[in-house]
Amino acid sequence: MVVSPGLKFLFMKYKLSLALGIGLLFWLPGCQTSSNEYQQKAANPELLHAGIRRITDIIRHDIFAPPVSSRIYAYSSIAAYEALVPGYPEYRSLAGQLKGLTPAPQPEAGKTYCFPVASANALLTVGKQLVFSEGGMEDMKEQVFQDFQALNIPKDVYDRSMAYGESVAKHILQWSKSDNYAQTRSAPKFTIEVDDPSRWRPTPPAYGDALEPHWPEIRTWVIDSSGQFSAEPPVPFSKEKGSEFYKQAMEVYDIVKAEKADEIATAWYWDDNPFAMEVSGHIAFAKKKISPGGHWMNIAGHACRKANSDIMKSAETYARVSLALADAFIACWHAKYKYNLIRPESYINQYIDPDWRPLIQTPPFPEHTSGHSTISSASATVLTNMYGDNFSFTDSTEVEFGIEPRTFQSFKQAADEVGVSRLYGGIHYKRGNEAGLKCGKDLGQYVFDKVKTKK
Repeated sequence: MVVSPGLKFLFMKYKLSLALGIGLLFWLPGCQTSSNEYQQKAANPELLHAGIRRITDIIRHDIFAPPVSSRIYAYSSIAAYEALVPGYPEYRSLAGQLKGLTPAPQPEAGKTYCFPVASANALLTVGKQLVFSEGGMEDMKEQVFQDFQALNIPKDVYDRSMAYGESVAKHILQWSKSDNYAQTRSAPKFTIEVDDPSRWRPTPPAYGDALEPHWPEIRTWVIDSSGQFSAEPPVPFSKEKGSEFYKQAMEVYDIVKAEKADEIATAWYWDDNPFAMEVSGHIAFAKKKISPGGHWMNIAGHACRKANSDIMKSAETYARVSLALADAFIACWHAKYKYNLIRPESYINQYIDPDWRPLIQTPPFPEHTSGHSTISSASATVLTNMYGDNFSFTDSTEVEFGIEPRTFQSFKQAADEVGVSRLYGGIHYKRGNEAGLKCGKDLGQYVFDKVKTKK
């Protein structure tokens, strides 16, 4: 049965409404400003998780590129965090720690606020401004604030909290305008070096232009520059049989040809292609999945729930992970366009087998290093620092795409599986995955150590 987009949206909205309603029955105390019951119930972290999830759904619907998605997550998560901090005296603002972020407006002394309300408004206001489907975000805001209003929050407290969240959101959005994103929207397209066989060229089926070649010019968040964490270089290019480069291409070729069930399952589990082009005759259409960054924001949510993290710890988790994601994408894209290396599909088709195809679709940008490996390792490193080395969790991110959940014994195990999945899928050489994992680990540790959230 084919379900119309409208019915699907209503069904998703119903599920979200039900989840939020049930979640409010199992609130966790967390608001430090009052002993009133509404303050405690408003501090239910499920409302924050639902907000992040809604941003993920809209990012997927609007088909944002993975690096751009990381920018949306970072600004939205930081807004949510900053609007909560005044209610949790043991936490500190990120102002002065992130590039260009100045102190946000402060709440009025002596007045009562419900900071979870302010946080939700900041999160969703920023999210709404950074996506295309503003209507979907507005529907989410309406649902969330109906739930808040049902808690019988005094009108003056509610209005004051909403206004405070709005002021934080405006501050974050103003900060976002100076990160060079707008300027890169009109920057020149990437020039393909057709005379150099080692260089990247467009791949089937869409043969699209290189994606976000100017992303290294985006202002970094915590790291000093896009090139601070320089990934190890790729294997020297060679067309000669027996060369190291030829061998690593043959490894990709043989793995995909072997068609081992467990390797195929792993490749599809971590595919996370937000825009896979499918061609059938004269018809082309896109399959939209969650982005790599969205997958790790989901995993962050799994960790928060398993650890029973309160709303402030959950906001801290999302902020830290989103910062690692955002800086990891900038660092990775610096390497990609610095090395500008040919993809396995192009190399194998030209020098080994013209009819070979990868298992999953090759994305439209250079090979070295693996973006998913880099951002996964960075995220896993941050989460390990927050929740421990042996923190097992079950990831259900892919259930909506018909793939069973997977259980991991640690965040690192998940990140390592991401790395090898790109080899199994036929879109990266082993060296690109390994270099990405190492770069992401070093960058993630740096971001975690540099950002201080506790006084």
